This record gives sequence, C-alpha cells and structure tokens, in this order.
Amino acid sequence: MLARLQQATTLSLLLIALGWAAWFGRDGRWGWAMAGAALVLFGYALVLGLEFVLLATAHGDDPAPRATTAQLVRAWWGEVRSAPRVFCWQQPFRSHAEPDHLPVDSQGRLGVVLVHGFVCNRGFWNAWMRRFRSAGVPFVAVDLEPVFGRIDDYVPIVDAAVARVRAATGRAPLVVAHSMGGLAVRTWLARSQEAEPVEHVVTIGSPHAGTSLARFGITPNGLQMRRPNAWLDALRDDEARRRGASPYERFTCFYSHCDNIVFPPSTATLPGADNRHVSGSAHVHLADQPAVFEAVWSRVSSAASASNSGAPATRR
Repeated sequence: MLARLQQATTLSLLLIALGWAAWFGRDGRWGWAMAGAALVLFGYALVLGLEFVLLATAHGDDPAPRATTAQLVRAWWGEVRSAPRVFCWQQPFRSHAEPDHLPVDSQGRLGVVLVHGFVCNRGFWNAWMRRFRSAGVPFVAVDLEPVFGRIDDYVPIVDAAVARVRAATGRAPLVVAHSMGGLAVRTWLARSQEAEPVEHVVTIGSPHAGTSLARFGITPNGLQMRRPNAWLDALRDDEARRRGASPYERFTCFYSHCDNIVFPPSTATLPGADNRHVSGSAHVHLADQPAVFEAVWSRVSSAASASNSGAPATRR
C-alpha cells in the first residue's frame, strides 16, 4: 500500500512540476516556470527546515549536547539529500529489490530482523540488505501494515519475522529498528512468551519517550508517539512486569541532537540501555551513519566468529 501511495505522490509531483514549467514557459516566462517547478520539487526542503527550527527550540534542558547552528545546517542538508532517495525511489519503486535472505546454511548463524519506521517500508533498508546478503547474513525485513494503524497492530508482523529467522538459524535474532519500529519491537517483546526472544535490539532514532513533533499527529500510530501519553506509560508497565526490573539491558539506542523527527534528543534513549549519541545526524540520515551500521555489523561478525570457533558469543 505505502509503495503505491509514494509512487503516486512522486509521479504526481513530477507531472505538476512539468506542467507548471510548460504553462509558463510557453509564454517565455522562464523565471516563473523554473521557480514554480523548483518549489514543487524541492519544497520539502523548506518543511525539513521548519522541523529543524522546532527541534532547536524544543531542546530545553535535555541532557544531550545542544547542536550548533553549523551542525543543524549540515544535518538539514544531509536529510535534504537522503529524503528523495528513500521516499521517492527506494520505498516506492525498489521496496522488493532486495528479498529476504535465509540461505540453507543459516543454522547456527546470527540472523537479523529489520523493522522500519513511520510512513516507511522495507525498502528503507536496501543498502543494509545488500551488505548482509553479500556476506551471507540471514535476514528478514518487514512491511508494517496498515501504514496508519496502531503500533499494536504490528506485533504479529514482527513476531512472524522473528519466527522465520529463528526457524532458519536455530537461535534468537538480532533486531534492528528505525524510528517507530523501535516501539513496535518493544510492544512485541512485552507480549512475547519466549524466555529469550532476541539476542539484542538496536534502535535508531526511536521515540521511546515519544516526540514533541507528534503533537501534530492525527493517525492512530502518530497519537501513540505523543509525549506524554497513556499508551507509552502502559507499555513501560508491561515491560517491567514481563521482563523484570531491567527490561532494556539488551538494547542499544542510537540518537542524535540533530534528529528532526524525534526530539528532544534523549526521548530516543532508554534507561539501562547502551545509549549512543551520534553527533550531527538527522532522522533518516541516521541509519546511513557508519557508526550505526558498524555497531550492528560488529555483533553479527562476532557471533559468526564465535560460531566458527565453537565458543559461545558474548551477549548483553
């Protein structure tokens, strides 16, 4: 569903821009023609700029370092370049370019489950999936549907993906989640009956304590990311009741003071988790940062080395 919606959006914008340029260009008003087409095609950069203004003003007394103006501008530019690639190409037209990879020799290997965020699909992870496939890493990437449903609706989808990886590898997977996907994973974990459902969870810019931007949300899953709200409180209570006093000890949470979607920055952290600040990166671009992928790759490669040597992998 999302791929078709984003295909229609992308193609509509292109047609509107071309129509505008042709209309004014036929009368020789090329200034109007180019300015209007540019506004249609690149107006999203202005929206992103407004998000960065909001995040700068919402920082308050958050313990994360306050971003400088130069860092915010560089992060904005990184997001301006990343957004079209993700939302106008990978997700609408290439969401199944990289199929799930569960090779026959997966037994004993550490597999990965990839969970995308709000208004995204599995195409978000294309670069990650190519790297995993080339290294023979088993993985499954989900599509969270319905796109604008409740986060609770995604529990069976995450559960099915984890079950597929576990069946292929014989062990609990490493789960990597971006943005809202982190809340979907936490909701699944809180309801899982498995004693050891995951090897580890890595979240990237996930609104664990909600986000100030969600006050503009109107969809069911958007409302669940407001801060504060009763749904998030109930989720924390469920985690404490079912997973003990330290439910986040197997979490690594990446966050940034330049995240234009999840802010203030520390809302993307969890108490007792390995919280890692990535300086100067915006929300979508955060998943492209080398430090983020390398942290995941380190776990996968360490598990592979331990499996080859017959030694148990170190877990946290």
